[in-house]
Amino acid sequence: MAEVERLKNRKAPIDMDSEEFRRLGHRLVDQVAELLDTLRNCPVTPGESPAIVRQALRADRSLADDGMDAGMLMEGTTNLLKVHSLFNGHPRFWGYITSSAAPVGILGEMLAAAVNANVGAWTLSPMASEIEAQTVRWISEFIGYRKDCGGLLVSGGNMANFICFLAARTSQAEWEVRQTGLNGKQAKQLRVYATRETHTWIMKAADLFGLGTDSIQWIETDKKQRMVPESLRQRIETDRARGEQPMLVVGTAGSVSTGTVDLLDELASVCHESEVWFHVDGAYGGFAAHAPGAPEELRGLSKADSVAVDPHKWLYAPLEAGCALVRDADALRKTFAYHPPYYHFGEETTNYVDLGMQNSRGFRALKVWLALQQVGRAAYLDMIGDDIALSKELARSLLQHPELELITQELSTATFRYIPLDLLAARGKQDVEKYLNELNTEILKRIEKSGEAFLSNAVVDNKFVLRACIVNFRTTLEDVQALPAIVLRLGREADRELRPQKLHQ
Repeated sequence: MAEVERLKNRKAPIDMDSEEFRRLGHRLVDQVAELLDTLRNCPVTPGESPAIVRQALRADRSLADDGMDAGMLMEGTTNLLKVHSLFNGHPRFWGYITSSAAPVGILGEMLAAAVNANVGAWTLSPMASEIEAQTVRWISEFIGYRKDCGGLLVSGGNMANFICFLAARTSQAEWEVRQTGLNGKQAKQLRVYATRETHTWIMKAADLFGLGTDSIQWIETDKKQRMVPESLRQRIETDRARGEQPMLVVGTAGSVSTGTVDLLDELASVCHESEVWFHVDGAYGGFAAHAPGAPEELRGLSKADSVAVDPHKWLYAPLEAGCALVRDADALRKTFAYHPPYYHFGEETTNYVDLGMQNSRGFRALKVWLALQQVGRAAYLDMIGDDIALSKELARSLLQHPELELITQELSTATFRYIPLDLLAARGKQDVEKYLNELNTEILKRIEKSGEAFLSNAVVDNKFVLRACIVNFRTTLEDVQALPAIVLRLGREADRELRPQKLHQ
């Protein structure tokens, strides 16, 4: 009887009454607002070692048997994250391609978690499913793609590209690849075409989905690191003549290292003539297709059979948010749908379990949907255009200093390196180039440790270069104009310390 009474009046320790939830929620909102207000005055990153971070967390402790007060827990956790985090919302975060999170997206994440919709089946998430479908259509319209395409929100660029890769595999295989796999009697060697500038997702996809990385044909690039269309055409013809099955060509709309955009129109023509699926990896640059200052070549993505874009890059959505778009809306269902007896979902509604890899899916679309409406298409394009313009201004600032060598500037990415004045004339010599690579590697470490800015790196023509990628609505002209002085100061310091050990002239 005691057990029955306990269950009848059950109070789970993980639950909260509304008063406590309001108190903790209001406190957290105040702390987040304060963090956003003070970001500019914080270091981009504390530059701490893993040992220091683990010590702050007390990482080696065991999980306690007894719980603790939720208020104390939230307070301590907030402080941990404020003190020991890298802030990609900082105006001087220009590393990788990760944007500042839009405030409305932060609020959207909270609302989505409260509803906790499982956006795998329409019956489990009626409004969330319809919001995702509308968001996919708006994204497609935004980049100049088809309004009636198929698509869904996923975790990021890798997964969006994977979805499109699998749709291409199902569509292009001349046998029932979903039933007999890649080793069936009628199977042919499937071939994929990319360049060395293509993101590493292509190698993961070829590996994970059965083709193997040897199936990738690496097509040569021109001086701007763009795929050469005629070389692609010849490779496809050669492979087909050998009895192999050309499956997928990957065009890049904004490479990770330098922001290079392939000649998408020309690649589309080759693929159309050759009857090969044309996919555009627009995870970085896709949203800039109609932005001021963006390269015209981006608009060629409208001719692709599929496109991958990342709202958590240039739509400034909080992580995670990627989006896969496929011209033939039914291609996703043909690739992913199964209907076992315990699924009774009709096709008159959108059931995302039939369109991708996941069954259980979070409500990723809400934060994107909210921001698209708050900002509107025109203002979004202006913000993206500003990021591009700021990158061009950075390039101009770098050119004013002889010690800073501008390597590339494409989209919103600039690459450059520091060269001591007395080594300028010796550029190209093997020992000098080796030293410059080591020096710029050290400079990158020092920039990160300083907390004054955050960059990443690229390797261009065997040169280790510093890389600033601006997808940040908080960055201003003052921020980018401050970067050369930071690099010069730290570069000179590093050179004074390293030169005697590393280079003997």
